Amino acid sequence: MITASIVTYHHSAQEIGRVMDCVLNSPVDKVYIVDNSRNDALRILEKLSERIRYIHNANIGYGGAHNIAMREALEAGADYHVIVNPDIWFGPGVIETLASYMERHPEAGMVSPKVVYPNGDLQYLCKLLPTPFDLILRRFLPSGFLEASQHRFELRFTGYDREMDVPYLSGCFMFLRTATLKKSGLFDERFFMYGEDIDMSRRIHAISRTMYYPGADIIHAHAAASYKSKKMLWVHIKNLIWYFNKWGWIADRQRRQVNKACLEALQEQSERNPVEMHGD
Repeated sequence: MITASIVTYHHSAQEIGRVMDCVLNSPVDKVYIVDNSRNDALRILEKLSERIRYIHNANIGYGGAHNIAMREALEAGADYHVIVNPDIWFGPGVIETLASYMERHPEAGMVSPKVVYPNGDLQYLCKLLPTPFDLILRRFLPSGFLEASQHRFELRFTGYDREMDVPYLSGCFMFLRTATLKKSGLFDERFFMYGEDIDMSRRIHAISRTMYYPGADIIHAHAAASYKSKKMLWVHIKNLIWYFNKWGWIADRQRRQVNKACLEALQEQSERNPVEMHGD
C-alpha cells in the first residue's frame, strides 16, 4: 500500500493540477491534500477521485501538515508514504520504480530520485549534513565566492549518476518506508518551514540508509522563495537557527562522523569504479 501527501497554501486547482494528474495516474492508493490555506476552496478536488482525502486545517507549517497525513497513513497500514511538493511532476513508472527499489533494498528507509528543473538541468539535492556556514553565512557572500566548498557540500564531484547513501535528501520529494518512520519519528513540528527535511533525513539516516537513486527522475519547478522574499528569507533563517540549536552549531560530533563516513564511502566507490565518478 502506497500513500502520498501534498501540502498546499493558497494554490489554485490549476496550479496543482499537474502533480495531481501524476499521482492519480500512479499506483498510489491514497493521496492526502493537506490544505493550510485560510479557505477550503480546494475541497473540490475530492470530486476527482475516491482516492483523494482532503484535509483543511490551520496553517501549522509544512512538516506539521504532512504529519497529519502520515499519521493517517500509518493507521491505515501503508507500507510506503511519498512526500510530494505541489511544484513537482513526473512521468509514468516513477512510483513503481521507487517502490521496486525499496522492495529490493529493505535496509533503505528513504529513497529519492534524480531531480531536474523544467529545462532539464540537474538539481544538486544530495548533501552532507550542513554546518552553519553551508546554510546561513554563504547566503550573504558573493556568488561563487566559496564555490569549491559548495560543490563538496552538494557532492557534485559524484556526477549524480549512481546510487548514493547520503545523509541529507531534499524534502521536495521523499519516498519513505513507514516501518522506518515508526522508529525515526515524523517531521519535528517545531520547524514551521525549511530545515525540517534536514532534521528528518538525518534521523532516518541514523537508523537506515537514505538513498539517492538516479534510475527514476522527476521535475521540480523550484521557486526558491527565500531568495526572492525578505519575509521568506527570515522564515528560512529562523528555522535554520532552530535546527542548529537542536543539533549543534560548532560542536556536532554526529555531523562530523556522518559526513566523514559518507565521503569515505563515495571515495571508495570512485576508486572501485573510476569511470562512473567525475568532477564537476
